[in-house]
Amino acid sequence: MSEHEDEALGRGYDNRLMRRLLGYLRPYRGQVVFAVIVVLADSIVGLAGPYLTKEAIDNGIRHHDAVHLDYVAVLYLTMLVVSFGLAYLHSQIMQRVGQSIMLDLRMSLFRHLQRLPVSFFDKNPIGRLMTRVTNDVDTLNEMFTAGMISAFGDMFTLVGVVIAMVHLNAELLAVAFSVLPLIIIATLVFRSLVRRSFRDIRTRLARMNAFLNENLTGISTLQLLNREERNAGAFREHNAGHRDANMQAVFYNALFFPVLDLVGAIAVSLIVWYGGRQVMWTGITLGTLVAFLQYTQRFFRPISDLSDKYTALQQAMASSERIFGLLDTPPAPEANGHAAKPGAAALATAPTAAAAAASQGRIEFDHVTFAYDGEHPVVEERHGQHGAPQRILWTWTGEWGARRP
Repeated sequence: MSEHEDEALGRGYDNRLMRRLLGYLRPYRGQVVFAVIVVLADSIVGLAGPYLTKEAIDNGIRHHDAVHLDYVAVLYLTMLVVSFGLAYLHSQIMQRVGQSIMLDLRMSLFRHLQRLPVSFFDKNPIGRLMTRVTNDVDTLNEMFTAGMISAFGDMFTLVGVVIAMVHLNAELLAVAFSVLPLIIIATLVFRSLVRRSFRDIRTRLARMNAFLNENLTGISTLQLLNREERNAGAFREHNAGHRDANMQAVFYNALFFPVLDLVGAIAVSLIVWYGGRQVMWTGITLGTLVAFLQYTQRFFRPISDLSDKYTALQQAMASSERIFGLLDTPPAPEANGHAAKPGAAALATAPTAAAAAASQGRIEFDHVTFAYDGEHPVVEERHGQHGAPQRILWTWTGEWGARRP
């Protein structure tokens, strides 16, 4: 894992990363399939609302048929109750699956971290590694619980709304879709801006965590050198940078979604203007116009939701790139049961010598050399004046941390 990986800009979508992510869904595929069925059923139930409104206006209110109006009202209330139940069921299933995947991922990361060489931890700040296990895994949970399966429901809803609108009035559909170029332009610009903004947030968060961990770990040295004020100023810069990056993302979201609402309002006003004239002059019913307005609003809602899910996908791709980069880091050879590399620490003590040292309460290091990277020893065998190796002898006094040479 590169020391500067947080500054790297990856692709917005990576098939290889997505396949590896979906592998964590495999143990829960039964629950996922059931959640997809629930989402599709909820979308179908939701499409019935505007049609029931049309029935109430055209065949109930228009003909003064109170019985038919009561019947439609009961159906509409039933539809709302069923939709509520399906949404609750979908949320429960995917939250359970998401929490289980988070558990599996964190266990994989923790086991792998224990098998990495010591030199790896010298090159990578602990705060950055903690970000992988905590924040990045949380980001993937958002994609699994609120993004992936719900996206199927949104796309299905879009297709169903278009079919219903064509069935009601093709001319009004053309009027409503006249604003689609504005939506496409706004979405493309938003995707580009939010991607850069999110990468900046993740980079600054990792830097802040690394700085915080290093300072808290070395707090005794910090106080000894009287660096409290200087380090507080440095942390203030990291903290402010993270705040500014988040505010930039907030700005883009605060701008994009009102733009979508504005475009949707323009579409509604065009439908009212054109459809109202059709009601007066060409004979379409008022119920058809009202139902078409409701379908138009339901058409723009999934587009807004898909934009949110695209942001979650961007975050998940960035987080998975970091997580799998850590998981792909080769472990220490000793962790796989292999022999240590030349130059690595080696300790060979005869059983009889070890037993003798234990009985005398002494620990003896003889011909000991240790290097984190296998090349630059930090502990090495020393030689006396006549070239003979010096033995390093430590005597245990009976209290941990109270050893003397």
